[in-house]
Amino acid sequence: MRVARIGPEEALRMLEEASLPELGWRADSVCTGKHPERVRTYVIDRNINYTNVCTSGCRFCAFFKPPGHSDGYVLTDDQVLAKIDEAVALGATQVLMQGGLNPDLRIDYFEHLFALIKRYYAVQLHCLSAPEIVHIARVSGLSVTDALARLKEAGLDSLPGGGAEILVDGVRAVVSPGKCTAGEWIDVMRTAAGLGMRATATMVFGMGESLADRVAHLDRVRSLQDETDVFTAFIPWPFQPGNTELGGSAAGAHDYLRTLAVSRIYLDNVDNVQASWVTQGERIAQLALRFGANDIGSTMIEENVVAATGVSHRLSEDALIGLIQQAGFDAAQRSTLYDTIRVYPRKKG
Repeated sequence: MRVARIGPEEALRMLEEASLPELGWRADSVCTGKHPERVRTYVIDRNINYTNVCTSGCRFCAFFKPPGHSDGYVLTDDQVLAKIDEAVALGATQVLMQGGLNPDLRIDYFEHLFALIKRYYAVQLHCLSAPEIVHIARVSGLSVTDALARLKEAGLDSLPGGGAEILVDGVRAVVSPGKCTAGEWIDVMRTAAGLGMRATATMVFGMGESLADRVAHLDRVRSLQDETDVFTAFIPWPFQPGNTELGGSAAGAHDYLRTLAVSRIYLDNVDNVQASWVTQGERIAQLALRFGANDIGSTMIEENVVAATGVSHRLSEDALIGLIQQAGFDAAQRSTLYDTIRVYPRKKG
């Protein structure tokens, strides 16, 4: 039986008033309805930051360096290939590549790099956030459609959901004024769908936005998914303030679990919701599997952006499998598109 879709007013009421156990029960029920099998998933990948040079100057980012900074870098071909070689040896099926809005890197840099990677490795290139796509198109004198089509031809397979932050321009004007607008982010994902590509969507919360802003973000994601079915998954994670210009305090586990649960309930047209052990640590991520998440994310062989804020969690594949099994599920390694690669049944008794 199809459960009635909730509207923005009900989602806001949940965030403001519903008890944590109530939200957990309802989100877990939605998750179980979508994934009735007792399996929860993870992916093996590496997050390669090909450059840290960025003109955006986001106030929540501790990773970027402005152009001309002595600590700015662009990875060489050999450095990128060495990182992928190490990741593939550890079982990686996905390479996540993101960086800054580097004014010196035009589309030919990415076409060359993606084609080179595909020449040597059969990995899913899950690369370039929507703001990067907008920036690459702009500095290359191309439309977003032409830029994405060329990148796809070179080997780009799918888009990560980074750069969404909160899809409300009033919030973006404060925290990331140099990035693309909310509408431009949506347009990139709509264009990707038109080219037959898939993507994920994210939300970074706890940066001073209102709860109504969070609901507005969820509503824009849901509306675009109704239109395109472009999103394979949604990943909400809380802002980490360490070493950032924005500063403030990190959202706690209570806020994280509430927001995760409401995301699962509201996004009835997105199949998968991912937990964030990178920001929350392993025990809260494990609990998230009972608050609407059906995926515990990636092994994160390499992660630099969150680590730059001073938050650093590391988990091996065996540890991720153990977390899933200890939560009462079979663990399954998946692909980027959520195809099952192998299953690790939990021990009975």
